[in-house]
Amino acid sequence: MEKKYGRQLRQIASHVDSIIKGFDVTDETVYPSIVTALRKYAESLNIWARNASSKIIMDIALRDERTWLIYAKDISVGLRKEIRETDVGAVMQRLIEDQASLITSLPLNAAQRVQDLAIRAVIEGGRSDEISGLIMAIGGTTKARANTIARTEVSRASTMFTQARAEAIGSDGYIWRSSEDSDVRDEHKELNGKFFKWDEPPVADKRTGIRAHAGCIWNCRCYAEPVIPED
Repeated sequence: MEKKYGRQLRQIASHVDSIIKGFDVTDETVYPSIVTALRKYAESLNIWARNASSKIIMDIALRDERTWLIYAKDISVGLRKEIRETDVGAVMQRLIEDQASLITSLPLNAAQRVQDLAIRAVIEGGRSDEISGLIMAIGGTTKARANTIARTEVSRASTMFTQARAEAIGSDGYIWRSSEDSDVRDEHKELNGKFFKWDEPPVADKRTGIRAHAGCIWNCRCYAEPVIPED
């Protein structure tokens, strides 16, 4: 799922790069035209972004449901029925809107970066080589952001669907599970194996103080193992 989403987002990043490199960035007078072209591209993505988001989120929702039903063999018939009938529509709608916004943000953020550099060129002056180099690098930065979005959002969506179904059958929280490899960040090694309530996410990044559930912060490969109430 992440690979599929990542490919789609990288294609957008590649088009952003092509738009920028279609101009002579050593000429400061073209900067407004680059900004306009990128914003028009973002606008043209609106319908596609929503359709693509719907497909990705639907796939994640179905995968989450299948996973639940596999584990549901060990729980009561009543709970299995509740899992199948859980209304995840509100969660799905929110995620679709989030993803559509993130997709169109790729060219919009690139446009804002060009505009900021254009202003810097006017204020500082005499540094055109440096400014043009930074503008040429925007495509690569956009690609990196596309990869981060794909990794983060697939995991976040999965956790949100898990939370919705878990809470529907009375779950108060979950056990944080990490990938338990060398790439796991130190904060998440500390969280691994601990119980957290759904309505009280832990601090997932000490530097910023951001609170998030497992899988819901950038580049997080951890997941939430819901604690199911006993019959």
